[in-house]
Formats: sequence, structure tokens, C-alpha cells
Amino acid sequence: MIIDAHSHVHDPVEGHLALLDEAGVDRAVLLATRPHPERATDLESVRQEMSVLDRALTGQATGGDGYRAAWRELDEALASHPDRFIGFGSVRLDLSEEQIAVAVDRDVVGRGLRGIGELTPPPGQAARLDPVLRAAHDHGGLPVVVHGFAPTTAEDLHTLSGLAARYPTVPLIVSQLGGLNWMTAIEVVRDTPNMYLELSTAPVVFAVRLAIRELPERTVFGSDAPYGDPVLARTTVERATVPGELRDLVLGGTLGQLLGIA
Repeated sequence: MIIDAHSHVHDPVEGHLALLDEAGVDRAVLLATRPHPERATDLESVRQEMSVLDRALTGQATGGDGYRAAWRELDEALASHPDRFIGFGSVRLDLSEEQIAVAVDRDVVGRGLRGIGELTPPPGQAARLDPVLRAAHDHGGLPVVVHGFAPTTAEDLHTLSGLAARYPTVPLIVSQLGGLNWMTAIEVVRDTPNMYLELSTAPVVFAVRLAIRELPERTVFGSDAPYGDPVLARTTVERATVPGELRDLVLGGTLGQLLGIA
């Protein structure tokens, strides 16, 4: 089974399904989103959508209305296509530890979602994930997906490694191969047994090849669609591997094992 480990709700969802079909992807982890770059039709509308993303990544967009709309879109997509999408639920990091525990219990586990994410702590503040990882641990080791590209810093990646070591039953998945800090990401994930590296939006193909070589059982294929493309992301993995067991692990076997659907 080929599983895209990182994708966001598309508008309309049929466009996303068409991309998955073209790429030969069986299922995709689906994450909520506030920006929708796939709606954009020109440079100005792209700027508007990316400004929403920028506010989210830098911790400036913490209001509940945006979250509620994103969760509603996620619920609708999951209900419409349960055979294609695997739902993960995000959690607001500006909440108290007690509120985060309640949110994970109610909004993730209570809604039948399979993991937590994508979490986007502001730069230099990856330590905010601690109560989320604690809640994930308390629920049997839910997988947690954290944003890895900018503005996530190399220091944040080291912080994430330290947090992961506190909760060894929680699979912590760093997205986007750590962005421009991909060498640091490979290093910290390699040295932290419960961390995984998702390979979307890699800055160079060599980074994907090296990550798979260093982390053969802890690298996972993802597209980060609509920012990335499932066909290109799968092709990149296939260019970096040869047919066989290793490629199968990266393209879905490892994630399937983590989610209990292998």
C-alpha cells in the first residue's frame, strides 16, 4: 500500500483525489489547513493565501474561527472519502497544558482521528510541543506530525529531539525533511529512535537519497500537497531508491506499521 504521509485538505477535494490517482497513491494522511493556495488564480491571490500561512507559522493566527473552519473542512473530506484519507487533528499550542490534554482527548481521539498534526510552533518555540507529546503518550503513543520547513530552526530540531526522548512511545514525524536544515534533521532523527523524517519539498534530491540511506526504516514518503505534488514526490523517492523492500517501506510500509494498517 502506498501512503502519502503528509497532505492538506483541498478545495475541492476531488482535485486532491485526482492527484492521488495520478500518482498511484492508495491513501493519504489528511491534515487540516487554514490557507488554501490551490484556490489561487494569480500572483495576488497566491500572496493572500501565503500570508495566511505565514501568520500561522509565526504564531500570529491563534483565533478559534480559523481553526473551526479548518476542522469542519477536514471532517467533511474524511466523511466523504474514508477509504482514501487518514485523518490527523491539530491542536492549538497557545492553550494551557490542561486544555491541550482535553483537546487531544476530545478533538483527536474522540473524533476517531489517527494522529496529531500538523503542529506549527513559532520559530524558537518548539518546546511548546511538550504537553502535546505528553497527551499523545497518555493515549497509547499517537503519532505526532510537526512542521519542519522554515520558520522551524536547527535549534528547534534539537529541541524536538530532546522532547521525543522524554516520550519514547510517541512517534514524532518531522515534515518537509527539515527544510534547509535537512542535514541537521537527518542527524537528530537518526540519533532519536522514535523520530521519523517525512520527505516532502526536499531542497535537493540528494537530501532524499541521503535521508533514506541513513534512516531506511524511519523515512516516509509525503507530498505536502497542495504545496507539493504527489506524482513528483513519489518519483523523487523512486529516483532515490531501487525497487524492493526499502522502497516499499518508504512509500507506505513504515507509516502503515505506525498506524496499524500495514
